[in-house]
Amino acid sequence: MSVVTTIRGVPVEFPFQPYDIQVDYMDKVIECLEGETTAVLESPTGTGKTLSLLCSSLAWLQQKKSRLQAQRKVAEDNSDSSSNLQASGSSQFLRGLSDINKKAEIKAAGRELLGLPTIIYASRTHSQLSQAVQELKRTAYNHMHCSVLGSRDQLCIHPEVLNETDASIRLQMCHLKVDTRACHFNNRVDIRKEDPEVCNTPILDIEDMMKMGKKLTFCPYYMTKERKQHADIIFTPYNYLLDPLCRKSLGLSLTNSVVILDEGHNVEKVCEDSASIEIRSTDVALSIEETANIMKMISETPGMFSDPEHGDLDPEKLASLKLMLHEFEKVLNNVPLQAARDEITNFPGDYIYDLLEKSMITSSNFPAIASLVEKMIQFLTAQGNGPFARKGKGLLHFADFLSIVFVPFGSKEMIKHSYKVHIREELIKGLEDKRANAWFDKSSTNGKTQRVLSFWCFNPGFGMNAIAAQGIKSLIITSGTLAPLKPLISELGLDVKVRLENPHIVSEKQICVKIVPKGPDGETLNSSYQNRDNPTYISSLGRTIVNMTRIIPQGLLVFFPSYPIMYKCKAAWEQEGIWATISAHKTIFVEPKQKEAFNAAMNGYYEKIRDPTLKGAMFMAVCRGKVSEGLDFADAYGRAVVITGLPYPPLKDPRVILKRKYLDVCHSQDKEYLNGQSWYSLEASRAVNQAIGRVIRHKNDFGAILLLDERFNNALIKQQMSKWLQRHIKVINRYGEVIRDLSQFFKNAQVEFPGSSMKPTQAPKAEFDISKRYTGSNFNFSSTESGSSSASQAQNATTSYSFISENLLNNYTGIQSTDNPNGLVTIHKREGKGKLVNNSKRRKICLVSRPDNENFDSKMSMADYVKMLRSKLTKPIFEQFSLLLREYSVESNIEKLLEGADKLIPQHLKFVLIGLSQVIKMSHQPFYLNFLKRINVPIPENL
Repeated sequence: MSVVTTIRGVPVEFPFQPYDIQVDYMDKVIECLEGETTAVLESPTGTGKTLSLLCSSLAWLQQKKSRLQAQRKVAEDNSDSSSNLQASGSSQFLRGLSDINKKAEIKAAGRELLGLPTIIYASRTHSQLSQAVQELKRTAYNHMHCSVLGSRDQLCIHPEVLNETDASIRLQMCHLKVDTRACHFNNRVDIRKEDPEVCNTPILDIEDMMKMGKKLTFCPYYMTKERKQHADIIFTPYNYLLDPLCRKSLGLSLTNSVVILDEGHNVEKVCEDSASIEIRSTDVALSIEETANIMKMISETPGMFSDPEHGDLDPEKLASLKLMLHEFEKVLNNVPLQAARDEITNFPGDYIYDLLEKSMITSSNFPAIASLVEKMIQFLTAQGNGPFARKGKGLLHFADFLSIVFVPFGSKEMIKHSYKVHIREELIKGLEDKRANAWFDKSSTNGKTQRVLSFWCFNPGFGMNAIAAQGIKSLIITSGTLAPLKPLISELGLDVKVRLENPHIVSEKQICVKIVPKGPDGETLNSSYQNRDNPTYISSLGRTIVNMTRIIPQGLLVFFPSYPIMYKCKAAWEQEGIWATISAHKTIFVEPKQKEAFNAAMNGYYEKIRDPTLKGAMFMAVCRGKVSEGLDFADAYGRAVVITGLPYPPLKDPRVILKRKYLDVCHSQDKEYLNGQSWYSLEASRAVNQAIGRVIRHKNDFGAILLLDERFNNALIKQQMSKWLQRHIKVINRYGEVIRDLSQFFKNAQVEFPGSSMKPTQAPKAEFDISKRYTGSNFNFSSTESGSSSASQAQNATTSYSFISENLLNNYTGIQSTDNPNGLVTIHKREGKGKLVNNSKRRKICLVSRPDNENFDSKMSMADYVKMLRSKLTKPIFEQFSLLLREYSVESNIEKLLEGADKLIPQHLKFVLIGLSQVIKMSHQPFYLNFLKRINVPIPENL
């Protein structure tokens, strides 16, 4: 039963009696909405922030509706038969509000006319939005209409479009089918939007919409666009909201809306990314080739373009565009680069316009160019067969590049200050049209370079200004980790009237926070770049965690600064026997990068926590990874978080360097800004705060936070930790005290909070789908903070793809695991209490046949695949395998290829045959897929 609490005259229905800090939070929300202003609100994870946000904002909106209904009644009472036509029309329009809670029939224009705003609730990922929608379903406001905006990738059900592996081409195929009314799912949207089942279901999340779309045969993607017209609240990822192209595509109007940015610690970066883009010289070259292809078709098919449908594709326009592209390619390749190794080639933001003007591309002719390119892309997408079928990727990327360059909100002087143009050269990893050559000529991708032009925004205020310019009513930015607030507000360029920094709801008995500067052997724990290769440190870190797994009950989360560091520790611990010792206490899971493998890992982790015969599980994860953002590890699922180091951004990454310089300039002009070094430190601290937020999820939860790095004792770092956490932090210089305090803490907490101590009977809803592809350029935060070059970072990302070590792959043939089909390594608990032996062969290990499956997706280049094969196969086997491929390319004998591959590749490495999908001819694909089934190799969904 709901409890009604009146806040600032608004009756708010809450599922239970709200805590004081929840009332304070809702008070600030309503203050912001009533005052039509901006609020920045921080409330720790686990304090019911999302529930408070939804209940208070929807209560305010519901009261707004009631007031309008009252106004309607007054208007009806005062109206008479002699009213003029305008008054009559207004009265009829207001009368329609009487059924506002029964039928959602007020369109966006009507809402705006009446002053009735729409709430737009944005978060970083779809999984976070899904959790918010589930919260809404459990409130007293579940009768209010909502729309959850997703991508075509998530909501499309057209089989032909779904079969296309390239995302950009899928987009164009969808546009073409809709424009030509060739999609019967889309054609049924107008009919089905009046269907009672659709109209009378106020809340449909992405999963619900997909099920209903398949049942009633309508397009879920376009139905969500229809539903948003009369929605009280719209749920959307950040980039749909901040990116003007996405807003236009979705028809998302911000006028008269209340915009809520949840998980606001990501807002700065998302704003910058939405206004940034990169383009490569190979993209320009591909655009030239695609333009030439269309011109060739004109010459070979006289009269083809004389009809109105292709009127814009006349030879003169195409020739002009081709000339511009050639000039742009030449200008880009002629920019002098810095010769010194430690210097980077960068220019002020307005330099981008100089480059384009030299190519005859300006803001005045940009609209005509954009229109022409759109026509060309649609035409190439429509070519179902032949040499020009389904092309246009280069032109599409070029069009996106121009749209970002010519759309920024601000003066040229502001763009000069807020942007940087960075140009670098990098090795080509394999051109799409020549990818198969990597099999036959090792030098085909070596020694070839391309220019990369980056147009990077360092002022997140661009994104905020773009939102404010749409005529919004109010803006709320909220998160569990926003502090310090002043620099955030300054960078976003906000005039903030309402602020809040909430404490946590937990007591001293529920939280144990320790900084552990030394391991059990007295070795200093420090994960700095200079020390992370130190085998003594890695060993000491492992033994520290071993001792903690003996004490910490149920679920344990261990976060590393980056993937390479995590893999390095894993490999070392395997060789020393530390891995086996940990697995004797808890089943170990490692965070994979691919979505399907990640879902399986989470489900497996939850399953082991619930197993009454086990002591729990440990999940090794990465700060800024999927585990650290928005997932729920309440109660037994997360009894402790271990942070093994500070996840600084890569120190010598060009974008990091330029961001720091930008902030130093801003700080010299306005002390409210952070300087570059403070920002660099804060980036690490905020990532740590997010990871810490995975535990202590409600009032009666309890858990430990263990910081295993001496640098956490630095005064600046401690000040940047979440405010509620700071008073709980204690530094333990004697390792024995850590073990003693932990033991006592969990012993007391399990008695004090018995409900939280019980093992769960079911897992949380596993909605781990992260937000889809984003075209903006991103910081490579999974790299180290060392001075590694971009090339070496890319190499690290490639070579560390497997979370199974080489030794395991070489020493074990593998045991098939039916409950773990996505490439996970599960180290099972051993029976008995025998002495552990430092010998990996003595461990009971369950390997699946696809340990490296996360690399076999549609985007893996052939060059990277061949590189991986060279590392896995012996030289003789690799050479014989290459010979088989050469013969297949000449003879097209699929039986000979598959039979030879089956005999040649060892059983424990059969998974590498998944990568053959890139060279198998289309007509041979059925034979190939049957072959994979026959040799028991799981087939990825993207094949």
